[in-house]
This record gives sequence, C-alpha cells and structure tokens, in this order.
Amino acid sequence: MTSARELYERTVAELAPAAAHNRLVERVEAGTAPVGALQRIAGEEDRIIRSDRRSFALLAARFADSGPTAAPFFLGLSQGEGQALDLLPPFAAAVGLSPADLAAYRPRAAAQTYPHHLAWLAQFGTIAETVLALLANFGFWGGYCGRLATALPRHYGLSAEATAFFRFFATLPPDFEPTALGLLQHALDEGESAEDARHAAHLMQAYEASFWTAVL
Repeated sequence: MTSARELYERTVAELAPAAAHNRLVERVEAGTAPVGALQRIAGEEDRIIRSDRRSFALLAARFADSGPTAAPFFLGLSQGEGQALDLLPPFAAAVGLSPADLAAYRPRAAAQTYPHHLAWLAQFGTIAETVLALLANFGFWGGYCGRLATALPRHYGLSAEATAFFRFFATLPPDFEPTALGLLQHALDEGESAEDARHAAHLMQAYEASFWTAVL
C-alpha cells in the first residue's frame, strides 16, 4: 500500500516540471509585467479568497466526524483565508485599485477555475482528494508568492505593507504538512483511492496555472 508521504512526493515530482515555469511571475521578476496584470491579481484574488474561505468552512463541517484533526485543520485554513483577505487591500491600493474598484471588478472565467474546483471538492470530494490537492498545490503557490514578495518591491516600489499578502502565503503554518499527511494517511487506510487523489491534485495544479495565464 502506498503511504501518504510516498503519494505526496510522487505527485509533487510529477507536477514540478510544468509548475517551474510561471510566465507572469518571471515577468514580474524581470520588471516587465504590466501594472494591469497586478491589478488583475488583486481583483481575482478578492473573489478567490472569499470563495476558498467558504469552501474550507464547508469542509470543516462535512468532515467534523472524521477524526479529531480534520475539522480543526480545515477551519484553520478558512481562518487563514480571512487573514489574507485583510492583507489584500494594501496590495490593491498600491497597484491603483480602490475598495470600490475591487467591488466592481469582473473576474475572468479562466482565472476562477481553481476556486471552482476547490468548491467542488468541498461538496463532493473525499478527504484524500482534497488533502492531496492542497498539499501538492500549496507548495507551488507559496513559492510563487515568495518570489513576488521579493520582486515587487525591487521592480515596482511596493512597500512591506503592500506585499504582506504574498509573504503571508509564502510560508505554510508549521503544522500544515504533518497534519495534512496524517489526514491523507488515515483516508488511504480507510480505502480512499490514491489514484483519484492524484487526479484531483493534477487538476488543481492545472487550474492554478490557468489563473496565472489568465491574469497576464
């Protein structure tokens, strides 16, 4: 039987070659990304975070009886999205978007596939599918955020306050990975499909890539 750690590492290795290339992040690092792309990140993220916060809260409710760590794990992620939402307005303001602009922003369909997939998982996915998708994706997403947190002050003059949103996501909570792996292992031991979980993770990373392409 495949262990949670083996499944996680295999999935990350499969996804890493494509995830290594992010044209929008690379252009920000070169100082050539248009400000409009940064504005679209802010506008799309405003919708994504609000959706993900609800999705994680739903997951906490769905899996409240799935052991002592499941509900607190997902509830913690929901609370984290609330913290991120508070950090987004300074970034939006720094790239020229007021609160009214954020409220009026109309998202692009291709940029919203990630939260739609997470919302689907929140309603219909298994713990194995959901947790492996998050485990695999969060590392790549955090890496992109860390690179943006470094490049935006250098090339666009953004302050520490304006880039706090990206620094927040650049580092995972210390207990995220061990807790997630524990949940994944329990789910696999209970007979949930490793292959379905891998497929969910591959979809999640494809939707992540769709976001970055759409905002550029």
